[in-house]
Amino acid sequence: MARRTMLSCLLPGALSPLFCLWAVLLPVVSPNSLNHHEHQDPRPKLLLVSFDGFRWDYIDRVPTPNFRKVMDEGVKVEFVENVYITKTYPNHYSMVTGLYAETHGIVANEMYDPALNLSFSMETDSMYDPRWWEEAAPLWVTIQKDGGRSGAAMWPGSDVKIHGMFPTRYLQYNASVSFEYRVRRLVEWLSAPEEEAVDFGVLYWEEPDESGHNLGPQSPLMDAIIAGIDEKLGFLMDELKKAGLYEKVNLIVTSDHGMAQLSPEKIIELDEYVDRDLYTWVDKSPVVGIMPKEGKVDEVYGLLMDANPNMVAYKKEEVPARLHYQHNIRITPILLEAKEGWTIMQNRSGPFMLGNHGYDNTLRSMQPVFVARGPAFRQNYVKTAMRSIDLYPLMCHILSTRPLPNNGSLLNIQDLLSSEPAASTPTPAHPATPPEHHGYSYAPVVGSFIGVVMVLGFLVVYVLLVTLKQRPALKHRSWEMSQPLLQEDLHL
Repeated sequence: MARRTMLSCLLPGALSPLFCLWAVLLPVVSPNSLNHHEHQDPRPKLLLVSFDGFRWDYIDRVPTPNFRKVMDEGVKVEFVENVYITKTYPNHYSMVTGLYAETHGIVANEMYDPALNLSFSMETDSMYDPRWWEEAAPLWVTIQKDGGRSGAAMWPGSDVKIHGMFPTRYLQYNASVSFEYRVRRLVEWLSAPEEEAVDFGVLYWEEPDESGHNLGPQSPLMDAIIAGIDEKLGFLMDELKKAGLYEKVNLIVTSDHGMAQLSPEKIIELDEYVDRDLYTWVDKSPVVGIMPKEGKVDEVYGLLMDANPNMVAYKKEEVPARLHYQHNIRITPILLEAKEGWTIMQNRSGPFMLGNHGYDNTLRSMQPVFVARGPAFRQNYVKTAMRSIDLYPLMCHILSTRPLPNNGSLLNIQDLLSSEPAASTPTPAHPATPPEHHGYSYAPVVGSFIGVVMVLGFLVVYVLLVTLKQRPALKHRSWEMSQPLLQEDLHL
């Protein structure tokens, strides 16, 4: 377009010199060209780490010097309200989408989708079917569509092809892969040459969740497990230092949920209240998904609604609005929620755990840890409370990436930042907007100067051609040559 317009400026009776000036300057100093220059700036780096089942108060239970170091150099949040139900897959997907489970579609660790007529389980290959995940887009997909790169080490869902893509670098889930190996790979990806390095990383570790289930959070044996997690955090910090990344990477350490102590004396047996032939058991305690057989919803609900004082039965549409757990086809018609510390089983013949999670997300025992440090965060700052869904817009702000519509709010969490977002930047729950770019760019000045020089050169040639070649024929030029070019010839 620009090249053709410049040539047109040389033709007799063609475009005016002022139009030529506008045509040349426009592509040079247009907003798109300025955005391109700004987009080339290095993207800040962020590493999100989840220690599954790390309860908020574990860091005060035994000496945790590495957690303390992160807190002293950064921030800590005392109360983190995660999403209902407080289980692994729903909460890990909420952290990277900013959505409640009813919105992103991963409503439980075990699900049934009546539209697909398929079941999902974190224990089977069904978890690799993209159809379960595509009601939302995780942050690594958004980053890559924005021109960035991501790396994932075992984060739930990160080894699934969601919306047509995997993370730029990722590890296929394998619980036997050591924490140290996962860390080394992520640090390698973060410290690669600039044109290959990832901007956003996610790291998952199965402990202390596994030990919490087996031992119970109140067991003295958990002390060594918690101390071991602190040592693993120290290893991660040391590897970042060795790679020269410690002061460059924004590090967030959190979890998906806490853990509650159970007792074999606190078991609710469904077989005492309802015949198994009337329903299908979908998800496990403490929030049990019940799929009644066709036409049996009211009958099953009637048998369970007042069956046990330590269990609440909800029809799907009656789940309290504060839980945000009604509006998805994968939520079963009836939900049974045990009171804290109680277990719902069909009978006592099944396996029993001494610790579990999944209860009401306002219970203190269900709350995860949250600490963070890095150039984006304040130092030695303690915040009282946040919601886990607010983490997503916070991460998007740090990464200079436009968030997708989400249930979180940057306003709720911006006090964690070393410099708060500009007051003019709106941060509603739906949708958020990208952070403003700051700093002066010389592109408009340089572009204007080059454009003026180019136009002056063309004007000189124009004057020479008109004066030397066409002046004698001015009286005889045809009527057609006096007409302006048609609009389609301008390619506007």
